[in-house]
Amino acid sequence: MSYDRIADLSLTIDDVSRERLERETSSGFTRVTTEFSLEGPDGVVGKGEDVTYETEDHDALAESGLPDLTGEYTIDSFSSRLDDLDLFPAGAPDREVFRNYRRWGLEAAALDLALRQAGTDLASRLETEYEPVRFVASTRLGDDPSTDRVEELREAVPGLELKLDPTPEWDAALVEELAAIDAVRILDLKGQYSGTEVDVEVSPELYERLIEGFPVAVLEDPALEASTEELFEDENVRSRTSWDAPIHGLADVEELPWEPEWLNIKPSRFGSLESLLETIDYCQERGMTLYGGGQFELGVGRGQLQALASVFYPDTPNDVAPGAYNDPEVTGELPASPLEPPADSEGFRWS
Repeated sequence: MSYDRIADLSLTIDDVSRERLERETSSGFTRVTTEFSLEGPDGVVGKGEDVTYETEDHDALAESGLPDLTGEYTIDSFSSRLDDLDLFPAGAPDREVFRNYRRWGLEAAALDLALRQAGTDLASRLETEYEPVRFVASTRLGDDPSTDRVEELREAVPGLELKLDPTPEWDAALVEELAAIDAVRILDLKGQYSGTEVDVEVSPELYERLIEGFPVAVLEDPALEASTEELFEDENVRSRTSWDAPIHGLADVEELPWEPEWLNIKPSRFGSLESLLETIDYCQERGMTLYGGGQFELGVGRGQLQALASVFYPDTPNDVAPGAYNDPEVTGELPASPLEPPADSEGFRWS
């Protein structure tokens, strides 16, 4: 199993520090994250990123700090240590899943440090090689939706593939215009969110329009309720339905309404390396098609998602485009897909 190949890696932590990162995004909000640095002997540093969405939680962490994490560990014993700690000492987060997000940032930093202290990288430890990573650009089309953002991106990067977030405002004309581009690979319906800023009103009319207008695109996170369930009784539709928001571990995959053929893997949702890797192994053993998902990472976290995609699912429509794709304006030269592995990939990094 994949986790067994890293669980016994040793690491020594002499100091823990953090840095608050902030940037405006193409989705119209200010993104704040915290990048953790775990430093060992001789100045070797491992990094990871907490992608908790609430700015207040990052500000509170800056005031309170983390519990003491210094000491000697293996990857597995470090994870066990986190089991016993409250990583939100200033107060509980608004959403419980944020506890996984923060834990992932620390476990990723620990893996980065352990690999560096061992003088190796993730691919080598898993007895494989890094492969070029295919990616799609994820974007929204605005409150008054149009193809403007799509056209700007594809003018900058001809042939760019897309992951889009449909809303009930998408009419038949817009769907037809987007379908004609033949670049939409994933449609994120966001039907599995509740009480968040990205909730999308469930519209069976929109679902039907998308199913018919994009006959091969992956349909991510539909809301299955009385008004929409019938649409997903069709085997062809089920075969291209994917899940994201409900997946926090292997048990969630097993509890889906049917065994999926597609799954979005967002490492921070899993919290621990063990949970992430056992889920990936399980899904790949069953022939599921996996693709990576991002959460507007501002620091080292984005490259770590690319590293995982490179090792486990490099050829799928990964939502791990370089951070410049999330900038409000399309400026400068954007990297094209696929992303080539970096010349120096020591540790758990890909940049």
